[in-house]
Amino acid sequence: MSVIENIVDIPLEYQSSVFGQFDGNIKKIEKTLHVTIIARDSELKIIGGEINVRRAVSIINELINLQRNGTIIDEQRVNYAISLAFDDSVNILSELDENIICRTINGKPIKPKTAGQQNYIKQIRDKMIVFGIGPAGTGKTFLAMAMAITAFKNNEVKRIILTRPAIEAGENLGFLPGDLQSKVDPYLRPLYDALYQIMGAESFMHNSEKGLIEVAPLAYMRGRTLDNAFIILDEAQNTTPAQMKMFLTRIGFGSKVIVTGDLTQKDLPRNVTSGLDTAIKILKNVEEIGFCYLNNEDVVRHPLVQKIVKAYEVYESHLEKDKRKQNEGRR
Repeated sequence: MSVIENIVDIPLEYQSSVFGQFDGNIKKIEKTLHVTIIARDSELKIIGGEINVRRAVSIINELINLQRNGTIIDEQRVNYAISLAFDDSVNILSELDENIICRTINGKPIKPKTAGQQNYIKQIRDKMIVFGIGPAGTGKTFLAMAMAITAFKNNEVKRIILTRPAIEAGENLGFLPGDLQSKVDPYLRPLYDALYQIMGAESFMHNSEKGLIEVAPLAYMRGRTLDNAFIILDEAQNTTPAQMKMFLTRIGFGSKVIVTGDLTQKDLPRNVTSGLDTAIKILKNVEEIGFCYLNNEDVVRHPLVQKIVKAYEVYESHLEKDKRKQNEGRR
């Protein structure tokens, strides 16, 4: 394999962000791609095999573009840029950076950070019902909330309804102290947190008092027809098949529904089938319903979370293989 050199011009004002703390970003690119990167004034000399040098150049140029647009270059973005470079699709990062859904109460833009998240947003825009399925940290609920609040502010829907099953899907709340609202609030807290971050506590309270935003346990949906609403069912893996059917048949005219869940984190008793599993099997061929599967590459929390998710996926895959071998041996 021939060794080549390539030069990348990098403005001095972008160097600290692109290089990272203690040159951590550059060292990670060097280690992953087996190249040598030498900084001289406003130039970077990249030395290595032809393919890997080309990949390193594309990563660095993309990081420069992100910094030029004012995007914070964190470890997650660097890791994702490196993974995209192996598919020669690192330019996707700039496309993602331009797709702003809305802004938080502090003015921070909310946008997809991975190709999987971008597909999720596209399906929400195009489909009446979307199932967002993936591990923790992939932005399933937060992005759905951002889309709901945007639709509400643009008068595309008249209200937002957020729900999730409370306590092991059985909703056995009687043993907890306090009135019903104080019992269910802890299980709805992640939804409140996202609402406060995106629209602010004052705006949420104002719209909540007017009945335009409702956060409630899944049991509250029974017997209702939900028209002109953006409805999000969170933690859907903890629904029973009967609860999922009940929820999906509440949908009225002018509504959009997002169902989010993580098939690897079920709190149901062992002998109870997940309503999310059943819905996927029954509805997978319905054209108006979208299914978006996110994975560990779409995790946007601390990079360690991505490694944890990946480790569990490998472990569970081995368990499944062992189980199949045992079943085959009994035949």
